[in-house]
Order: sequence, then structure tokens, then C-alpha cells
Amino acid sequence: MINACRDFLELAETHSRKWQRALQYEQEQRVHLEETIEQLAKQHNSLERAFRSAPGRAANPTKSFSEGSLLTTKGEDSEEDEDTEYFDAMEDSTSFITVITEPKEDRKAESGTTGSVEWTSDNVLDSTSLVPQGPPKVKRRVRIPDKPSYSLNLWSIMKNCIGRELSKIPMPRLTEDLEYHHLLDKAVHCTSSVEQMCLVAAFSVSSYSTTVHRIAKPFNPMLGETFELDRLDDMGLRSLCEQVSHHPPSAAHYVFSKHGWSLWQEITISSKFRGKYLSIMPLGAIHLEFQASGNHYVWRKSTSTVHNIIVGKLWIDQTGDVEIVNHKTKDRCQLKFLPYSYFSKEVARKVTGVVSDSQGKAHYVLSGSWDEQMECSKIVQSSPSSPSLDGKQKTVYQTLPAKLMWKKYPLPDNAENMYYFSELALTLNEHEEGVAPTDSRLRPDQRLMEKGHWDEANTEKQRLEEKQRVNRRRRLEACSRGCGAEEAEKEAEVYVPLWFEKRLDPVTGETACVYKGGYWEAKEKQDWHMCPNIF
Repeated sequence: MINACRDFLELAETHSRKWQRALQYEQEQRVHLEETIEQLAKQHNSLERAFRSAPGRAANPTKSFSEGSLLTTKGEDSEEDEDTEYFDAMEDSTSFITVITEPKEDRKAESGTTGSVEWTSDNVLDSTSLVPQGPPKVKRRVRIPDKPSYSLNLWSIMKNCIGRELSKIPMPRLTEDLEYHHLLDKAVHCTSSVEQMCLVAAFSVSSYSTTVHRIAKPFNPMLGETFELDRLDDMGLRSLCEQVSHHPPSAAHYVFSKHGWSLWQEITISSKFRGKYLSIMPLGAIHLEFQASGNHYVWRKSTSTVHNIIVGKLWIDQTGDVEIVNHKTKDRCQLKFLPYSYFSKEVARKVTGVVSDSQGKAHYVLSGSWDEQMECSKIVQSSPSSPSLDGKQKTVYQTLPAKLMWKKYPLPDNAENMYYFSELALTLNEHEEGVAPTDSRLRPDQRLMEKGHWDEANTEKQRLEEKQRVNRRRRLEACSRGCGAEEAEKEAEVYVPLWFEKRLDPVTGETACVYKGGYWEAKEKQDWHMCPNIF
């Protein structure tokens, strides 16, 4: 027996040393692989920098208004970080060519329209003139505590994503889409539906301007969590969001403006991790209706892509085609978000578009970038171009000089230390009295994070998520009493929203959550007895 035990011990020690050597080898291989990937990325960027500095290539070439966009030099703000990764742009990026002509009275008469656009008196407006006038009645905060200077381990981020839905990495709060609501306030007064479409298109593009520096947020909305924006006094609107589904994550949003428009949407996030980048596809339609005219616009969001997930500096891009349709007049706007590529001659983050009426006649060309500004040019004449070598033919639009519709507000001072929040975003998490007990402002983990207590915030976040899992198990147990296990599993995932309800959309033919009323009445009475305890 003693000899057998001695032999077993020697055998175990031999195998232990063998497994230790194998484990050490695997660890060395992993480190070597990480170093190799990083070295390849650096060599790739070195080649690109060498290409940039090659003789005969201008550093900042002056571009002209052609190929569907008003292209301008960027200056120091467009200098790319050495870790930035570049991708090829889509082939045949624009389907039209634009040529500027001077405005003439006879051309205006030939066009059969009312002439120049009414919302601006100059081609170039400074940023201050685009800001709505009048001081707010309530003094809002203009800064938040600086974010902690924590270094992020990307490998640990990826390990935390294993086994989880990557779609739970959230997008910026839907309420931030209202940053440039004054575009819709101006659109109310447009007498021409195609001119109104131009402002609606500019508004749809402006919603992406807050994402350029916003590559991550730490907290996922809880099921049943709400967020209100009650700004009738200064912004002229009321907004309400509710997280209506957790699997898949989905949020419903409704906005009412006293200026004569309303907006509603239900956005579900779908995503795909592709090794070096993460594609985020928002699903669901956005509806905008103007009460006076009855014009009803519908569009969907473009695809967002987060690049350099493994190595390099994270950066986000918007790509794809977006069609905006006025379902009353049948006017259409075709927007194209071009993917960023250093090797392309196009301006970074470029957006182009054409506004057409129900007969397919083009009236305006739109041009700009989703992180800076949008312009429109009135079309006075269109004609086909000569076929190119590959047989493709583009439309040539002769236009009046471009007019500025939207320009991004400058970020607040010290924005780089405040998560690059805009002035509106800085006020969103500010404590307010009278909000529902499910409001995001009352989340304890979010409040701790804002104060810079990240460890405590993470602990509180885990507590809230566990509480949500317990609530789901309770729903599952309640459902399993009256039906089978599979049916109970499906029923447990069904959450009945408090302020929204599922309806069949007559325009899109899809089922979506729409606001059913009652929230603002409950706030006025301060009667929140129906709200669940989620925090």
C-alpha cells in the first residue's frame, strides 16, 4: 500500500510538472500573440503615415463643391491619432454630381418654386446664431465632476462580454436626439413640404453629432426604467422614455412639442461582433408628425460601428442609407452616410442626400458631415452625365449656392474630462424633484459613478442587476403554475410597459410601443403608486 501511494505521488508530481509547463507555454503564446497583433497594427499605421508624407500628396488639399457634397478643409481638428484604423469607402459613393450656379430671376421662374429657402438669410451662419434665443427660466448646471483617469484593459472588457449579448452595450440616451429640436420648430413654419423635408433630414443627421466621442457608457437601462425631460419653459417640449424590453433590449420614446410637432419611436438594438469592430444596428422606425399640416415623416437609424476593439484607439462611425418618407405628400429624402476612409478623397464622416417630390423630381441636394453641419442647395436644373469608363452614369445637378441648415454647438469647456457631454447632456442626470421613482436620475449606481466612486457604483450596479434577475425568476414561477415550462419561459420575458402599449403601426405595418398617456397627469398629482420598485 505504501509503495502504491509512493508511485501515485511520483506520477502525480510528474503530470503536475507537465501541466505547469503546458500552462506556461500557453501563457507565453498568448502574450506573444498580443504583442504580434499590436506590432502589426503599429506597422500598418507607420505605412499609412509614410504614405501621407509621400511627395506629391497634399496634406490638406482644397476641395470643391462636387460629387454630391460641399467639401471643406478640416484643419487641426481633423488630425487623426496614430492608432486610428482606416477602411476603404464604398464604391460609387455618390450617384450625382453638383455644379453651383449664380442665382438668377429667370432660373427661379423656370424652376416653378418660391425661390430661396426661408430659414436663413445668409449662406454661412456662426454657431451663436443657431442657438435658440432667450435665457432659460431654470438655471441648469454647466459641469459635472471630472471623470476618473482610469486606464481600461480592453482584454478584460472582451472577457466580460463573453457569454453575454453584445447588444447590451448601450447607445447614447434617446433624449439626446432632441439637442437640435429648434430645427423642427422652424420646420413647423415651412409652407413647402420639400423645404420642410430638408430641415427634418438635418434633424435626423444632427442626432449623431453627440456620438463622435461617445464610444461607451457603463450602465444598461433596467427593465421599467424611465427618463423624463420636462422642458416646456425653455425648450418647449416634454419627452418620456421607458425601457420596455430587456431581451432584446428595447426602449420606447415619445416627445410632445408645444410648437406643433410630436415624435415617437421604439428602438431595439441588434449587434454583431466582428473581431476588430462592433456593428450596432438600431431597429425600429422613427415617426415625426406636424399637427398643422398633417405631414407624417418616417425614417430609420443608420448602422453605428465601433472600431479598434482589440488594438488602437476606439472610434465610432456611421454608415448606410437612410430614407425619410413623408407619408402624406410622398416626398422622399435619400441620405447616404459614407464610411470613413483615409484613402478616399471624400471629407470624413460625410453625408449626402437628395430631396425629391412625389413625382420623383429632385428639388434639393443635401451635403455635410454628421459630426459638424448640414447644408442644402436648391436645384435649378438636372441632366445626365456622360457615361464613365465602367459604363456608370451619374446625374448632374445645377444648384444655387449652399445654405447652412444646421451646425453643431461647440462643446463646453473641459468637455474631455466630462465624457464629452454637450450642454444638454450635462443637465440630463441633474437631480430634479417630482420625477417618477423609476426615473434614471434616481439610480444609485449612476449617481455614485457621477461622483467618481466607480468601485461603489459597480457594486451597486451588480446589486440592481441581481434584483432584476430575481424579479424575472418570480415572473417565471408565476407563469409556470398555469402553463408548461417553454410557455412559461416566453411569458416571463413579456413585460407590460407602464406608460406605453403595443399597437399595430398603420404606416409601417409593424407592432411597436406607443405612448398611451397618463404620465404627466400622474406627475401633476404626484401619484406614483403604480410604479414598480426597480431600484
